[in-house]
Amino acid sequence: MEWVRRRAGSLLGFGLLGGFVWATVVGLSMPSWFEPDESCARKFPGSDRDVSAIRTSWFPPSASCVYGDQVRPYLSPARSVVLSVIGVLLLIVLVTGLVLTVRRLRGDTGPLRTADGIDLGHRRRSHLMFGALDMGVALALLGFAGLLAIVFGGVPGVILFAVSALVGLSAFGTLLDQHMGPLPGTARDSRRRGTVAGLATLLVAAAATVLLHTAVRSMFWAVPLGAIAYAAIVAVQWSWVSRASRVRCSG
Repeated sequence: MEWVRRRAGSLLGFGLLGGFVWATVVGLSMPSWFEPDESCARKFPGSDRDVSAIRTSWFPPSASCVYGDQVRPYLSPARSVVLSVIGVLLLIVLVTGLVLTVRRLRGDTGPLRTADGIDLGHRRRSHLMFGALDMGVALALLGFAGLLAIVFGGVPGVILFAVSALVGLSAFGTLLDQHMGPLPGTARDSRRRGTVAGLATLLVAAAATVLLHTAVRSMFWAVPLGAIAYAAIVAVQWSWVSRASRVRCSG
């Protein structure tokens, strides 16, 4: 169990990647979302009736073309069973990885990293400027990835993208904090600060996307607003750590 706990990130990454592959395979196994009638016509050539309805389900994966009172399975039962079993296994891996990753926030503190020999002013400016720039680039990449998830992954793809965005920005925020964050501090401090900064940045970007509705406008505003929000959160975190350090020194 300890071996699994140490590799929580790898387990979570495997679950997310496998989930995206699963969602893509399921989506490609169903009638085309923009030309479903043509997909049914190619699957069942020679039918003397037009398609009256198309029924699809993401879980368990199934699809059928309805011709009047006749229902023809577009996705074979055997393929549906195989995809269902794989989907359940991937879900178990994903949930296990998520639980273990969240538990790491309360894990070992690790050694204390001091500020000896480090220019904290330069480190702080780098965190505010380059950290915000890096987070803006990450948000832009997430925006394009989200569009791909909607087109190719359907509902499961959108859900997996949301989870990936939460985990990815939290991990990226932690990485930025470890390299440019406030000192003194421990690895657990970096994980907590990075998670808070990443999730808050994503929340601001998501709110801008929802309020602006259109993809182009939301991308134009969500990225800079998210970067500004990240810089503001980081500035507050630096202020808290500096204040706590002064209190310890004066005590």
